Amino acid sequence: MARFRTWVGIAVAGALGISLTACSSTGGKRAEDARKAAAAQGRAAVNTPRWTFAMITHSGDGDTFWDIVQSGAKQAAVKDNINFVYSHDAQAQQQAQLVDAAVDKKVDGIIVTLAKPDALKAAVARAEKAGIPVVTVNSGSEQSKAFGALTHIGQDETIAGEAVGDELNRRGRKKALCVLHEQGNVGHEQRCDGVAKTFHGTVQKLYVNGTNMPDVQSAIEAKLQADKSVDAVVTLGAPYADTAVKAKGDAGSSAEVDTFDLNAKVAAELKDGTLGFAVDQQPYLQGYQAVDLLWLYKYNGDVLGGGKPVLTGPQIITKDQAGALAEYTQRGTR
Repeated sequence: MARFRTWVGIAVAGALGISLTACSSTGGKRAEDARKAAAAQGRAAVNTPRWTFAMITHSGDGDTFWDIVQSGAKQAAVKDNINFVYSHDAQAQQQAQLVDAAVDKKVDGIIVTLAKPDALKAAVARAEKAGIPVVTVNSGSEQSKAFGALTHIGQDETIAGEAVGDELNRRGRKKALCVLHEQGNVGHEQRCDGVAKTFHGTVQKLYVNGTNMPDVQSAIEAKLQADKSVDAVVTLGAPYADTAVKAKGDAGSSAEVDTFDLNAKVAAELKDGTLGFAVDQQPYLQGYQAVDLLWLYKYNGDVLGGGKPVLTGPQIITKDQAGALAEYTQRGTR
């Protein structure tokens, strides 16, 4: 519970800091009220130029996590008078080509994920050479600074994995199955390795094709049928948690299913006890902060993080906290 309050405090403090930056010198409550009213009415709260920011992610089709990231980015874009453009491709080379296309269009800022950093390095360097500021988000915190990005916004994946290992220890688990749904994603490897670092039991990795849910389910089911000693299944994305629950049922397993990331379905299953716990990295905040920080840089030369990532997680969510977050997950902001 203390960890929950800590991360909520960080998020609130960050939001307040951004709000205060946007207020005018005559502002106070009047300026803040005007800002909120403008955002609610879908109009800008600032009079800066209408810059174009492009976000390019490694998302595959239908991944609801990125809907939440976009929700935050779009909200900040309205407030900051930004033309927000989103594109994605799960294939790293195609994602790099999307970055190149944004550079060719001479956008004013780029937000990019570095799930497979080696494939993106040249494209990010090209953006930097063109004078386009870059913020990395969600994945690639270790490479962000070296690639020349202003800052990285997200969670440290190793620390998040370690938090999962600690939580599994508290729950008395002995053998965990860590399900990786995107091979080659460095962040996913870091999560599972982080679990293994702090977990007192055994961790086995299971690689699945995340674009094919029936295959994901059958792979988890087969593993649980073959090894009855597995008492925890850890999925690395919210959409895969429910699939793991179905696999567990079909396999006749008593393993607890836990997951990284949060959505409305995960929140409901946490509340009714179907899932044990979830690790929230606050994707809405990642999208919102990325747009807002690029705007602050363009407007005022501001950079956050001091050369270190701006952390949005991890936050362990259990049954006790799930009810309080239901409203936010339903509206697509958590």
